[in-house]
Amino acid sequence: RYISVTGVQTCALPISVKPVHLVVPFPPGGGVDVVARGFGNKYSELWSQPVVIDNRPGAGGNIGAEAVAKSAPDGYNLLVTTTGHAVAPGLYKKLPFDPIKDFAPASQMIGTYLVLVANPTMPSNLKDLVAVAKQQPGKLNYGHTGLGVAPHLVGEMLKIAAGIDIVMVTYKGDAQTIPAMMANEVQMGFTPPNSSLQLVRAGKLKAIAVSGSRRGSIYPDVPTVAEAGYPDVTYNGWIGLFGAGGTPRDILNRIAADTARAVKAPEVIAQFPNWGAEGAGTSPEEFAKRYRDDIAFYAKLIKQAGVPLVD
Repeated sequence: RYISVTGVQTCALPISVKPVHLVVPFPPGGGVDVVARGFGNKYSELWSQPVVIDNRPGAGGNIGAEAVAKSAPDGYNLLVTTTGHAVAPGLYKKLPFDPIKDFAPASQMIGTYLVLVANPTMPSNLKDLVAVAKQQPGKLNYGHTGLGVAPHLVGEMLKIAAGIDIVMVTYKGDAQTIPAMMANEVQMGFTPPNSSLQLVRAGKLKAIAVSGSRRGSIYPDVPTVAEAGYPDVTYNGWIGLFGAGGTPRDILNRIAADTARAVKAPEVIAQFPNWGAEGAGTSPEEFAKRYRDDIAFYAKLIKQAGVPLVD
């Protein structure tokens, strides 16, 4: 049987005491986990059945992704993941799944962006920061949280677009990267907007530019990198839902419709500033195109930037 939340028979998730698992391929407490839990509460209400957050971290998100790829295509196991899922095909020498055939994109839940922050001793705008980097090739450092993650790739975009030689330094998360910038061990780096907001307000870091195609809601006075003179440097990230490959279209459509409803719910909207995000709620077709386009884009960037492939 299929039923909607109003009781009118329609295409929906099957009625069952069996819970829907939102598989999060990252540890509890992280950004994706928090978003999954925020949406999960709303999905449980809309679907009138339990929604369980299933954390399966490891291998840059590939362990959790593989679990969903090998699950039954019935909508009961859904992957909640990031743009990194589209980066993986260009970054890893071998994946335990086919990134196209083994997944059915359902909906983009939210859109994300990064903010370029710098030590207070650095210039306050991107043009002058680039000028300093050009005057001191190989002397300035930028911090990031791992090969192939968004802060690394956006840093590489900027290096290529601006023609600067800055040295990447890898840390284990923003909890290490941000203090390193404050201590001037590294002079700059791209971070999630909510990770650095309070430090920027306190004058302990400078917000130079945001990576999105428009200014961020919590950084309205900070220009985009494109506005600052580098239109090729744009990162509009996402967190989205995937079913296993072969998931029926009616189930994907229901998930997408309810995601669109969730992003308009006041209790979800209230969390966007904490997530440094904006609501999306796209159709399966829209999200599938975005996913395929991102796979091609990041594969090209990884090759262009000379990022070493991961075994």
